[in-house]
Amino acid sequence: MNCKTLTKGLILQALFLSAMNLHAQGTLEDYQRAYSLYGKFNATQVYDDPADIRWNGNRVFHYSAYTPEGITYYVGQTSDGNVQAEVKAVDMEALSGLLARETGKDIQRKNLRLSAFGADSATVSFEFGGYRWNIRDAFGSHPQTDRKEEIKKAPWHKPRHWMEVDDEKGAGPVVSPDGKLQAYIKNDNVYVSHRDGSHERALSNDGTVGNYYSSWIRWSPDSRHVATNKIRPAQKRYVYYVESSPKNQLQPVLHQQEYAKPGDELRFKVPCAFNVETGKATIPSTELFARQYDLFGPEWNADSRTLTFEYNERGHKTYRVLELDAETGHVRTLVEETSPTFVNHQRMFRHKLDGDRRMIWMSERDNWNHLYMIDLERGKVERQITKGEWVVRRVLKVDEERRTIYFTASGVNPGEDPYHVHYYKIGFDGKDMVCLTPEEGNHSAVFNEDYTLLVDKYSTVERAPVTVLRSTDGGQPQTLAQADLSQIRSAGWVAPEIFTAPGRDGKTPMWGIIQRPTNFDPQKKYPVIEYIYSGPGDAYTPKSFLPYNGYTTALAELGFIVVQLDAMGTSYRGKKFEEVCYKNLKDAGFPDRIQWIKAAAEKYPCMDTTRVGIYGCSAGGQESMAAVLFHPEFYKAAYSSCGCHDNRMDKIWWNEQWMGYPVDSSYVECSNVENAWRLTRPLMLVVGEMDDNVDPASTLQVANALIKAGKDFELVVLPGAAHTMGESFGEHKRFDFFVEELMGVRPPKWEDLKK
Repeated sequence: MNCKTLTKGLILQALFLSAMNLHAQGTLEDYQRAYSLYGKFNATQVYDDPADIRWNGNRVFHYSAYTPEGITYYVGQTSDGNVQAEVKAVDMEALSGLLARETGKDIQRKNLRLSAFGADSATVSFEFGGYRWNIRDAFGSHPQTDRKEEIKKAPWHKPRHWMEVDDEKGAGPVVSPDGKLQAYIKNDNVYVSHRDGSHERALSNDGTVGNYYSSWIRWSPDSRHVATNKIRPAQKRYVYYVESSPKNQLQPVLHQQEYAKPGDELRFKVPCAFNVETGKATIPSTELFARQYDLFGPEWNADSRTLTFEYNERGHKTYRVLELDAETGHVRTLVEETSPTFVNHQRMFRHKLDGDRRMIWMSERDNWNHLYMIDLERGKVERQITKGEWVVRRVLKVDEERRTIYFTASGVNPGEDPYHVHYYKIGFDGKDMVCLTPEEGNHSAVFNEDYTLLVDKYSTVERAPVTVLRSTDGGQPQTLAQADLSQIRSAGWVAPEIFTAPGRDGKTPMWGIIQRPTNFDPQKKYPVIEYIYSGPGDAYTPKSFLPYNGYTTALAELGFIVVQLDAMGTSYRGKKFEEVCYKNLKDAGFPDRIQWIKAAAEKYPCMDTTRVGIYGCSAGGQESMAAVLFHPEFYKAAYSSCGCHDNRMDKIWWNEQWMGYPVDSSYVECSNVENAWRLTRPLMLVVGEMDDNVDPASTLQVANALIKAGKDFELVVLPGAAHTMGESFGEHKRFDFFVEELMGVRPPKWEDLKK
């Protein structure tokens, strides 16, 4: 090739690159814009959107909302039998002036924030500047200080870590209902004495360090019996963390944390009752609660003879509510839930009524989470209270006087997003079910004390929030506020799009969102990135209005289309939908996710399904790596943070719930560590060295397996960080990783972003 030909080729190449640059993505400008969006799209830029809504009794409610002048506090006053309320705004300009005079500080109205705000019919109260204030005439231009009290903070005590099991030792004496006696633990046994400590006597003498009585003691209502559990403890497992860069010293610090893992030995409880007068001990047979994951209770019934306790079987296939007769020691089953896969015990609800003769019980026994009336005398279902192809989400109140249940549910309205939460009431007899929040959208309501009124805020990810005052007896609601999005829209805000498409079975719709950049051009081709978090503990795709989504908004701005959806294996679509995950967490709904993304790309050709990335944290960290291990033909790059890459290494309660007990080959089959040899796509692993949720060793073990398999990958260890998506450093690494791997673009230098 001569010089002339070479020069011509270079010119053509330069022209091509220049033309490509006109439509470039992942540029310095894109990064700068992405990092600026939080300041433009945060909640302070959304006006008239009530937050921190609370009732004071039955007639007064209050809330705060951002306005162009700053945050404003509002108080509503209703009258008996009237849905309409008089709503007044606190004069924030006058209030800031009053506080400035009282404190001698320069307090600007636009910066004034109050905490623990409350109100009654005459005053407003709040915490500010180390004092508790009561202010009269706060709605006018001449507010007055009614009372000012210095806030005395109680000494801070480090709370028990959520993985630490309470050994039930050390509680003080428990006084009998008649006030005459006290019961307590001494030398691992149960003792009683008079209130002054005299006439002490032991009710048990078989307690030992290795099989002791719990200090959670319960007296019978008639003061004739005490009950507690006898506990056989198990050796505890601990996870250790090295804090490499502590703030207060040069040398690293070793931390220890209690952390039970799948398959570990667990403690065993036996409920026991003692007759205080005769000293008779009632120790039941353990036949009906022999394979314990945990045991809750016991609690005395109103008859002072029987106790109720709950048994969660190891492996979570059986859950029983049991009754112990304190005189005979007989144990009988009141309610039993069984499943060949799992009983989702974290969703259990029970409420006894009618003198302990009936119980309202929540169950997925017909595939849908519903409420049942249980006849406790016969131990049988008296009636199903709610029914249909929809799910009860949460019971809010059982009103025994009105024989009414207030609850939330999803999926009742055909054609609406089945994850939208609505509020309902229904009679104990299962009749007269009423939707209290009928408008389409995801609802969040706050009730007054007697459940006659509620303040309801509803929205979707596409539509602005509307807040109304309603009566539970019907009537025309009063609109309190409609959010003003003009500020964020003028700054370029783009709402995510709600998109549905069938999953793996070709008929069940999967619901998700599509987030585009603010400078979206339908003529361009955009790589697609999925944010993932799966598992039947919940559903995870946003359903309410969110001005800035920390997982999708900024990343999309770099020139990606970012998606999120709830696939099979997640909650609130029926038990069969959930059970896809059982002993199969590696599935993570990928067959549904891939179908959904392909359907979206068919509708929107700008979505390039030849360049699909995925990222997530925790379970999402496990799943994002699993995507490139098991579906490399579709997912081309993965960012995985703090992943539980091998379920044998992670916390016991999550993993035995979905993967079962005992630990078997399914744990191995789902392990990213065991399957690390499959990696053929770019992978970035991130972990916080102080992760107290998922053992950091899980990430290092998968890294070790990748190294042994000769695989190329990136590992980012964050000193001092706990359970995290990656914090600001990790976010920047995630941005660069996807820009480079999916766009083929060299990311801008970090120092250029600071200029």
